[in-house]
Amino acid sequence: MDGGAEQQTGPVWRLPAVRALLAASVLGFTSYAVTLSALPSYAVQGGAGVGGAGLVTTVFLAATVLTQLVVPRLVARFGLGPVLAGGLLSLGAPAPLYLLGDGLVWLSVVSGVRGTGFGVITVLGATIAARAVPVARRGESLGLYGLALGLPTLAAVPGGVALVLSGHLLVVVALATLPVLGLLAVPALVRAVPAAVTAPSGDPTGPAARAAAPPALVLLVVTLAGAGLVTFLPIARPDGLIATLALLLFGITGALSRWGGGVLADRVGTRVLLPASLLVGVAGLVVLALGLDVDALVLLGATVFGLSYGGVQNTSLVVAMARAGERGTTTASAVWNASFDAGTGVGALVVGVVAAAVGLDLAYAVLAALLVLVLPLAVRVTRPG
Repeated sequence: MDGGAEQQTGPVWRLPAVRALLAASVLGFTSYAVTLSALPSYAVQGGAGVGGAGLVTTVFLAATVLTQLVVPRLVARFGLGPVLAGGLLSLGAPAPLYLLGDGLVWLSVVSGVRGTGFGVITVLGATIAARAVPVARRGESLGLYGLALGLPTLAAVPGGVALVLSGHLLVVVALATLPVLGLLAVPALVRAVPAAVTAPSGDPTGPAARAAAPPALVLLVVTLAGAGLVTFLPIARPDGLIATLALLLFGITGALSRWGGGVLADRVGTRVLLPASLLVGVAGLVVLALGLDVDALVLLGATVFGLSYGGVQNTSLVVAMARAGERGTTTASAVWNASFDAGTGVGALVVGVVAAAVGLDLAYAVLAALLVLVLPLAVRVTRPG
Protein backbone atom coordinates (compact mmCIF):
# COMPACT_ATOMS: atom_id res chain seq x y z
CA MET A 1 0.00 0.00 0.00
CA ASP A 2 1.31 3.44 -0.89
CA GLY A 3 2.19 5.95 1.74
CA GLY A 4 -0.82 8.01 2.65
CA ALA A 5 -3.20 5.40 1.26
CA GLU A 6 -4.94 5.09 4.56
CA GLN A 7 -6.22 8.65 4.30
CA GLN A 8 -8.78 8.53 1.52
CA THR A 9 -10.66 11.76 2.20
CA GLY A 10 -9.76 15.40 2.64
CA PRO A 11 -7.22 17.53 0.78
CA VAL A 12 -3.98 15.72 0.02
CA TRP A 13 -1.95 18.71 1.21
CA ARG A 14 -2.86 17.72 4.76
CA LEU A 15 -0.71 14.61 4.50
CA PRO A 16 2.64 15.24 6.28
CA ALA A 17 4.61 13.74 3.40
CA VAL A 18 2.90 15.99 0.87
CA ARG A 19 3.62 19.07 2.96
CA ALA A 20 7.26 18.03 3.30
CA LEU A 21 7.47 17.49 -0.46
CA LEU A 22 5.92 20.86 -1.22
CA ALA A 23 8.38 22.61 1.10
CA ALA A 24 11.40 20.88 -0.41
CA SER A 25 10.12 21.47 -3.95
CA VAL A 26 9.55 25.19 -3.40
CA LEU A 27 13.11 25.50 -2.10
CA GLY A 28 14.51 23.57 -5.06
CA PHE A 29 12.59 25.35 -7.79
CA THR A 30 13.22 28.77 -6.27
CA SER A 31 16.94 27.98 -6.52
CA TYR A 32 16.52 26.97 -10.16
CA ALA A 33 14.28 29.86 -11.18
CA VAL A 34 16.16 32.68 -9.45
CA THR A 35 19.30 31.87 -11.45
CA LEU A 36 17.63 30.90 -14.74
CA SER A 37 17.66 34.35 -16.34
CA ALA A 38 19.86 36.07 -13.77
CA LEU A 39 23.06 34.20 -14.66
CA PRO A 40 23.00 35.04 -18.38
CA SER A 41 22.55 38.69 -17.40
CA TYR A 42 25.45 38.39 -14.96
CA ALA A 43 27.59 36.81 -17.68
CA VAL A 44 26.87 39.74 -20.00
CA GLN A 45 27.91 42.14 -17.24
CA GLY A 46 31.17 40.18 -17.04
CA GLY A 47 31.89 40.68 -20.73
CA ALA A 48 30.18 37.73 -22.40
CA GLY A 49 28.40 38.37 -25.67
CA VAL A 50 24.62 38.32 -25.70
CA GLY A 51 24.64 35.30 -28.00
CA GLY A 52 26.99 33.32 -25.78
CA ALA A 53 25.34 34.16 -22.48
CA GLY A 54 22.73 31.48 -23.05
CA LEU A 55 25.47 28.85 -22.70
CA VAL A 56 25.01 28.95 -18.93
CA THR A 57 21.39 27.85 -19.23
CA THR A 58 22.16 25.33 -21.96
CA VAL A 59 24.81 23.61 -19.84
CA PHE A 60 22.49 23.57 -16.83
CA LEU A 61 19.63 21.97 -18.79
CA ALA A 62 21.92 19.51 -20.59
CA ALA A 63 23.24 18.29 -17.25
CA THR A 64 19.67 18.13 -15.98
CA VAL A 65 18.42 15.92 -18.82
CA LEU A 66 21.43 13.59 -18.73
CA THR A 67 21.01 13.14 -14.98
CA GLN A 68 17.27 12.54 -15.25
CA LEU A 69 17.92 9.56 -17.48
CA VAL A 70 20.13 7.84 -14.89
CA VAL A 71 18.14 8.64 -11.75
CA PRO A 72 16.26 5.30 -11.84
CA ARG A 73 19.58 3.42 -11.86
CA LEU A 74 20.94 5.59 -9.04
CA VAL A 75 17.86 4.94 -6.90
CA ALA A 76 18.06 1.21 -7.64
CA ARG A 77 21.66 1.14 -6.44
CA PHE A 78 21.78 3.63 -3.57
CA GLY A 79 18.17 4.09 -2.48
CA LEU A 80 15.80 7.04 -2.70
CA GLY A 81 17.00 8.88 0.41
CA PRO A 82 20.71 9.20 -0.44
CA VAL A 83 19.99 10.11 -4.06
CA LEU A 84 17.44 12.76 -3.10
CA ALA A 85 19.79 14.21 -0.48
CA GLY A 86 22.60 14.28 -3.02
CA GLY A 87 20.39 16.08 -5.51
CA LEU A 88 19.41 18.77 -3.02
CA LEU A 89 23.04 19.29 -2.05
CA SER A 90 24.24 19.38 -5.67
CA LEU A 91 21.68 22.04 -6.56
CA GLY A 92 22.18 24.28 -3.54
CA ALA A 93 25.68 23.86 -2.13
CA PRO A 94 27.70 24.98 -5.22
CA ALA A 95 25.76 28.26 -5.58
CA PRO A 96 28.24 30.38 -3.54
CA LEU A 97 30.90 29.50 -6.12
CA TYR A 98 29.22 31.97 -8.49
CA LEU A 99 30.74 34.71 -6.34
CA LEU A 100 34.25 33.66 -7.37
CA GLY A 101 34.00 34.94 -10.93
CA ASP A 102 31.74 36.17 -13.71
CA GLY A 103 33.48 34.42 -16.61
CA LEU A 104 31.21 32.46 -18.92
CA VAL A 105 33.16 29.21 -18.57
CA TRP A 106 33.21 29.38 -14.77
CA LEU A 107 29.50 30.15 -14.54
CA SER A 108 28.76 27.28 -16.92
CA VAL A 109 30.85 24.79 -14.94
CA VAL A 110 29.10 25.64 -11.69
CA SER A 111 25.74 25.53 -13.45
CA GLY A 112 26.54 22.10 -14.85
CA VAL A 113 27.09 20.74 -11.35
CA ARG A 114 23.86 22.33 -10.14
CA GLY A 115 22.01 20.94 -13.15
CA THR A 116 22.72 17.40 -11.98
CA GLY A 117 21.01 18.18 -8.69
CA PHE A 118 18.03 19.69 -10.46
CA GLY A 119 17.73 16.55 -12.57
CA VAL A 120 17.48 14.45 -9.43
CA ILE A 121 14.86 16.52 -7.62
CA THR A 122 12.62 16.87 -10.67
CA VAL A 123 12.44 13.10 -11.17
CA LEU A 124 12.10 12.15 -7.52
CA GLY A 125 9.75 15.01 -6.69
CA ALA A 126 7.18 13.74 -9.18
CA THR A 127 7.76 10.15 -8.04
CA ILE A 128 7.12 11.01 -4.40
CA ALA A 129 4.08 13.14 -5.27
CA ALA A 130 2.59 10.12 -7.05
CA ARG A 131 3.44 7.48 -4.46
CA ALA A 132 2.84 9.31 -1.18
CA VAL A 133 -0.94 9.31 -1.80
CA PRO A 134 -3.55 6.72 -2.82
CA VAL A 135 -3.69 6.01 -6.55
CA ALA A 136 -7.17 7.55 -6.70
CA ARG A 137 -5.69 10.89 -5.51
CA ARG A 138 -2.57 10.78 -7.67
CA GLY A 139 -3.71 13.44 -10.14
CA GLU A 140 -4.53 15.88 -7.36
CA SER A 141 -1.18 15.31 -5.67
CA LEU A 142 0.76 15.77 -8.90
CA GLY A 143 -1.27 18.87 -9.67
CA LEU A 144 -0.58 20.38 -6.27
CA TYR A 145 3.09 19.57 -6.74
CA GLY A 146 3.02 21.35 -10.11
CA LEU A 147 1.34 24.38 -8.58
CA ALA A 148 4.01 24.52 -5.88
CA LEU A 149 6.65 24.60 -8.61
CA GLY A 150 4.94 27.08 -10.90
CA LEU A 151 3.96 29.90 -8.58
CA PRO A 152 7.44 30.56 -7.05
CA THR A 153 8.90 30.51 -10.55
CA LEU A 154 6.65 33.40 -11.59
CA ALA A 155 8.30 35.64 -9.02
CA ALA A 156 11.80 34.15 -8.92
CA VAL A 157 12.66 34.45 -12.63
CA PRO A 158 12.06 38.22 -12.98
CA GLY A 159 13.19 38.77 -9.39
CA GLY A 160 16.56 37.16 -10.03
CA VAL A 161 17.19 39.36 -13.06
CA ALA A 162 16.21 42.48 -11.13
CA LEU A 163 18.56 41.58 -8.29
CA VAL A 164 21.53 41.00 -10.60
CA LEU A 165 20.91 44.19 -12.56
CA SER A 166 20.75 46.17 -9.32
CA GLY A 167 24.03 44.68 -8.08
CA HIS A 168 22.63 42.21 -5.53
CA LEU A 169 24.18 38.97 -6.73
CA LEU A 170 24.74 37.92 -3.12
CA VAL A 171 20.97 37.76 -2.57
CA VAL A 172 20.56 35.62 -5.69
CA VAL A 173 23.26 33.27 -4.43
CA ALA A 174 21.63 33.05 -1.00
CA LEU A 175 18.31 32.09 -2.58
CA ALA A 176 20.07 29.57 -4.82
CA THR A 177 21.43 27.75 -1.75
CA LEU A 178 17.93 27.11 -0.33
CA PRO A 179 17.73 23.44 -1.44
CA VAL A 180 20.22 22.58 1.30
CA LEU A 181 17.43 23.28 3.80
CA GLY A 182 15.35 20.67 1.99
CA LEU A 183 17.55 17.99 3.55
CA LEU A 184 15.38 18.34 6.66
CA ALA A 185 12.43 16.92 4.72
CA VAL A 186 14.22 13.85 3.31
CA PRO A 187 13.50 11.41 6.20
CA ALA A 188 9.76 12.12 6.07
CA LEU A 189 9.71 11.70 2.30
CA VAL A 190 11.56 8.38 2.40
CA ARG A 191 9.15 7.02 5.02
CA ALA A 192 6.18 7.96 2.82
CA VAL A 193 7.32 6.03 -0.24
CA PRO A 194 6.93 2.24 -0.39
CA ALA A 195 9.87 -0.07 -0.91
CA ALA A 196 8.79 -0.80 -4.49
CA VAL A 197 9.86 2.69 -5.46
CA THR A 198 13.10 2.68 -3.53
CA ALA A 199 14.16 -0.41 -5.49
CA PRO A 200 12.99 0.02 -9.09
CA SER A 201 14.49 -1.87 -11.99
CA GLY A 202 16.51 1.17 -13.02
CA ASP A 203 16.45 0.12 -16.67
CA PRO A 204 16.11 3.29 -18.80
CA THR A 205 15.21 1.23 -21.89
CA GLY A 206 12.94 -1.31 -20.19
CA PRO A 207 9.17 -1.78 -20.35
CA ALA A 208 8.40 1.13 -18.01
CA ALA A 209 10.40 3.56 -20.14
CA ARG A 210 8.79 2.32 -23.33
CA ALA A 211 5.34 2.60 -21.78
CA ALA A 212 5.99 6.18 -20.63
CA ALA A 213 7.48 7.34 -23.94
CA PRO A 214 4.25 8.00 -25.93
CA PRO A 215 2.64 10.41 -23.41
CA ALA A 216 6.08 11.97 -22.91
CA LEU A 217 6.23 12.65 -26.66
CA VAL A 218 2.90 14.48 -26.44
CA LEU A 219 4.40 16.57 -23.64
CA LEU A 220 7.56 17.28 -25.64
CA VAL A 221 5.57 18.84 -28.50
CA VAL A 222 3.63 21.06 -26.10
CA THR A 223 6.74 22.20 -24.21
CA LEU A 224 8.44 22.93 -27.53
CA ALA A 225 5.55 25.27 -28.34
CA GLY A 226 5.75 26.80 -24.87
CA ALA A 227 9.43 27.58 -25.34
CA GLY A 228 8.60 29.26 -28.63
CA LEU A 229 6.04 31.45 -26.93
CA VAL A 230 8.22 32.45 -23.98
CA THR A 231 11.28 33.16 -26.14
CA PHE A 232 9.82 34.97 -29.13
CA LEU A 233 6.69 36.74 -27.93
CA PRO A 234 8.77 39.50 -26.28
CA ILE A 235 10.67 39.86 -29.57
CA ALA A 236 7.46 40.08 -31.59
CA ARG A 237 6.03 42.66 -29.16
CA PRO A 238 9.04 44.77 -28.14
CA ASP A 239 6.80 47.43 -26.60
CA GLY A 240 7.21 45.39 -23.42
CA LEU A 241 3.95 45.78 -21.51
CA ILE A 242 1.76 43.44 -23.56
CA ALA A 243 4.44 40.75 -23.80
CA THR A 244 5.03 40.94 -20.04
CA LEU A 245 1.32 40.68 -19.27
CA ALA A 246 0.92 37.83 -21.74
CA LEU A 247 3.76 35.82 -20.21
CA LEU A 248 2.40 36.48 -16.72
CA LEU A 249 -1.03 35.21 -17.76
CA PHE A 250 0.59 32.22 -19.45
CA GLY A 251 2.48 31.37 -16.27
CA ILE A 252 -0.50 31.81 -13.95
CA THR A 253 -2.93 29.80 -16.05
CA GLY A 254 -0.29 27.14 -16.64
CA ALA A 255 0.27 26.66 -12.90
CA LEU A 256 -3.42 26.72 -12.03
CA SER A 257 -4.41 24.35 -14.83
CA ARG A 258 -1.72 21.89 -13.81
CA TRP A 259 -3.34 21.75 -10.39
CA GLY A 260 -6.91 21.83 -11.67
CA GLY A 261 -6.11 19.28 -14.34
CA GLY A 262 -4.90 16.91 -11.65
CA VAL A 263 -8.15 17.17 -9.72
CA LEU A 264 -10.13 16.58 -12.92
CA ALA A 265 -7.94 13.61 -13.85
CA ASP A 266 -8.91 11.92 -10.59
CA ARG A 267 -12.61 12.65 -11.10
CA VAL A 268 -13.22 12.18 -14.83
CA GLY A 269 -10.12 10.32 -15.99
CA THR A 270 -7.53 11.17 -18.62
CA ARG A 271 -9.18 9.69 -21.71
CA VAL A 272 -10.96 12.95 -22.56
CA LEU A 273 -8.76 15.33 -20.59
CA LEU A 274 -5.46 14.85 -22.46
CA PRO A 275 -6.88 15.26 -26.00
CA ALA A 276 -9.04 18.16 -24.82
CA SER A 277 -6.01 19.91 -23.33
CA LEU A 278 -4.21 19.55 -26.67
CA LEU A 279 -7.15 21.05 -28.55
CA VAL A 280 -7.19 24.01 -26.17
CA GLY A 281 -3.51 24.51 -26.99
CA VAL A 282 -4.26 24.46 -30.71
CA ALA A 283 -6.86 27.18 -30.17
CA GLY A 284 -4.44 29.34 -28.19
CA LEU A 285 -1.68 29.07 -30.79
CA VAL A 286 -4.10 29.85 -33.63
CA VAL A 287 -5.24 32.98 -31.80
CA LEU A 288 -1.60 34.04 -31.40
CA ALA A 289 -0.83 33.32 -35.05
CA LEU A 290 -3.76 35.43 -36.21
CA GLY A 291 -3.41 38.25 -33.70
CA LEU A 292 0.24 39.01 -32.98
CA ASP A 293 -0.43 42.68 -33.72
CA VAL A 294 -3.62 42.87 -31.66
CA ASP A 295 -3.12 43.39 -27.92
CA ALA A 296 -6.30 41.64 -26.80
CA LEU A 297 -5.64 38.60 -28.99
CA VAL A 298 -2.07 38.25 -27.73
CA LEU A 299 -3.33 38.24 -24.15
CA LEU A 300 -6.15 35.83 -24.99
CA GLY A 301 -3.91 33.46 -26.94
CA ALA A 302 -1.28 33.30 -24.20
CA THR A 303 -3.93 32.71 -21.54
CA VAL A 304 -5.63 29.92 -23.49
CA PHE A 305 -2.34 28.24 -24.36
CA GLY A 306 -1.34 28.43 -20.70
CA LEU A 307 -4.41 26.37 -19.82
CA SER A 308 -3.27 23.72 -22.29
CA TYR A 309 0.36 23.88 -21.16
CA GLY A 310 -0.46 23.07 -17.54
CA GLY A 311 -3.22 20.60 -18.38
CA VAL A 312 -1.04 18.54 -20.71
CA GLN A 313 1.80 18.52 -18.18
CA ASN A 314 -0.28 17.00 -15.41
CA THR A 315 -2.38 14.66 -17.52
CA SER A 316 0.54 13.28 -19.52
CA LEU A 317 2.42 12.54 -16.29
CA VAL A 318 -0.59 10.73 -14.80
CA VAL A 319 -0.91 8.69 -18.01
CA ALA A 320 2.83 7.92 -18.16
CA MET A 321 2.85 6.61 -14.59
CA ALA A 322 -0.31 4.58 -15.10
CA ARG A 323 1.16 2.94 -18.21
CA ALA A 324 4.49 2.26 -16.50
CA GLY A 325 2.94 0.52 -13.49
CA GLU A 326 3.56 0.99 -9.78
CA ARG A 327 7.16 -0.23 -9.89
CA GLY A 328 7.87 1.98 -12.88
CA THR A 329 6.94 5.37 -11.43
CA THR A 330 10.53 6.56 -11.05
CA THR A 331 11.37 5.53 -14.61
CA ALA A 332 8.18 7.15 -15.92
CA SER A 333 9.05 10.34 -14.06
CA ALA A 334 12.56 10.29 -15.54
CA VAL A 335 11.26 9.89 -19.11
CA TRP A 336 8.60 12.56 -18.59
CA ASN A 337 11.00 15.09 -17.06
CA ALA A 338 13.62 14.49 -19.74
CA SER A 339 10.98 15.14 -22.41
CA PHE A 340 9.87 18.31 -20.66
CA ASP A 341 13.36 19.74 -20.41
CA ALA A 342 14.38 18.58 -23.87
CA GLY A 343 11.33 20.24 -25.40
CA THR A 344 12.02 23.42 -23.48
CA GLY A 345 15.70 23.35 -24.38
CA VAL A 346 15.34 22.83 -28.13
CA GLY A 347 12.06 24.68 -28.55
CA ALA A 348 13.57 28.13 -28.83
CA LEU A 349 16.08 26.92 -31.42
CA VAL A 350 13.52 25.07 -33.55
CA VAL A 351 10.93 27.84 -33.43
CA GLY A 352 13.64 30.40 -34.17
CA VAL A 353 14.65 28.58 -37.35
CA VAL A 354 11.03 28.32 -38.50
CA ALA A 355 10.28 31.94 -37.61
CA ALA A 356 13.34 33.15 -39.52
CA ALA A 357 12.10 31.31 -42.59
CA VAL A 358 8.37 32.06 -42.58
CA GLY A 359 7.72 34.63 -39.83
CA LEU A 360 6.62 34.21 -36.23
CA ASP A 361 2.90 34.20 -37.00
CA LEU A 362 3.27 31.24 -39.34
CA ALA A 363 5.66 29.60 -36.88
CA TYR A 364 2.90 29.60 -34.27
CA ALA A 365 0.55 28.16 -36.89
CA VAL A 366 3.08 25.37 -37.54
CA LEU A 367 3.20 24.66 -33.81
CA ALA A 368 -0.60 24.44 -33.76
CA ALA A 369 -0.38 21.91 -36.60
CA LEU A 370 2.15 19.86 -34.62
CA LEU A 371 -0.28 19.67 -31.72
CA VAL A 372 -2.95 18.42 -34.12
CA LEU A 373 -0.55 15.77 -35.43
CA VAL A 374 0.00 14.28 -31.97
CA LEU A 375 -3.71 14.34 -31.14
CA PRO A 376 -4.26 10.73 -32.32
CA LEU A 377 -1.37 9.65 -30.10
CA ALA A 378 -2.94 11.45 -27.13
CA VAL A 379 -6.19 9.60 -27.78
CA ARG A 380 -4.47 6.23 -28.14
CA VAL A 381 -2.30 6.38 -25.01
CA THR A 382 -5.29 7.06 -22.75
CA ARG A 383 -7.28 4.04 -23.93
CA PRO A 384 -7.59 1.29 -21.34
CA GLY A 385 -5.43 -1.78 -21.95
